Amino acid sequence: MQALIFGFLWIAALAAGQGEQRFIGHVTDSECANANHSQMQMGETDAECTRACIFAHGALYVLYDGGEVYRLSDQMASEEFAGKQVRVTGRLDPETQTIHMVSINAEK
Repeated sequence: MQALIFGFLWIAALAAGQGEQRFIGHVTDSECANANHSQMQMGETDAECTRACIFAHGALYVLYDGGEVYRLSDQMASEEFAGKQVRVTGRLDPETQTIHMVSINAEK
């Protein structure tokens, strides 16, 4: 009986993790989506410019991986990583290019 319960738990754990991907890139804003803040110059650093675009222009936090731009589902968690290289784990909605975040961590 314990083996059967363990088996169900193991299958449930595998199913929960399906579809999750890892993404590595810069947390920037939708105004400066390619992480080039030289045009806007809303602060002395990329982080300052990113936050200024969020608050002053209503931009959203996004992840730029060098080629693609992805909207980040958890805007509050993303704020801490503005202007930084990160690793995001989550599920990608290809229609909206949104990563439904499970975790976000600074990339070393």
